[in-house]
Amino acid sequence: MILEGMVTSRNQEGEYNLAPMGPLVDPEMTHLVLRPFQTSRTFQNLKQTRCGVFHVVDDVLLLAKAAIGQLEELPDTFPAEQIEGAVLQSACRWYEFQIESIDESDMRTVMQARVVHQDRIRDYFGLNRAKHAVLEAAILATRTHLIPQQELSRQYESLAEIVRKTAGPAETEAFRLLEEYVARAYAELKS
Repeated sequence: MILEGMVTSRNQEGEYNLAPMGPLVDPEMTHLVLRPFQTSRTFQNLKQTRCGVFHVVDDVLLLAKAAIGQLEELPDTFPAEQIEGAVLQSACRWYEFQIESIDESDMRTVMQARVVHQDRIRDYFGLNRAKHAVLEAAILATRTHLIPQQELSRQYESLAEIVRKTAGPAETEAFRLLEEYVARAYAELKS
C-alpha cells in the first residue's frame, strides 16, 4: 500500500530537501518503493547519496507548504542514526533508508529502498477528515499540469466541504494556501 509522508534527502554538498512522498510500503515497513519524478530535487539527492529518511507526520500545514514550494526553511531536525540524514523533530515516527536499486526507464523513477533504522518520537494525532482532505488537495496541487482545471476544481469543492466541517486552524490555513496555489498555477498555464 501507499503510505503518505515526507522525505528528507540531501545532496553531496550536504544541503537538505524536504518533500511529500507516498512510497509503497510492506506491512513490516522493512522496504520502501519510492517513485520521485526525475525533475525533482528529491530524485537528484537520492540518486547522488542513495539514502534518506521517510517520516510519518500529522502536520498537514507543513506537508502542504512543502508540496507547493512555500516552505521557507527546513523545520527543526536532528541527525539520523544509521545514515547521513536529517530527522524531522515534529514527525511521529521515521524510517532511515538506503537505496538498493534505481530504475530510470520512466518519468517517475522507481527506487527500491531498504529500511536500515526506524524509531518514533510521539503518537500519531489520529484520524481527522480535514487532515486527509488537505493531503488529497496537496497531491492534486502538484498535478495541475496533468489534470484539467474543471476536474481539479470539482475535486477541490468536495474537499473544501470536508475542511469547512472538520478542520482546525492549521488545516484551514493549509487548504487556503493550496487553493491560492492552484488558482495561480492554472492562471500561469493559460498565459
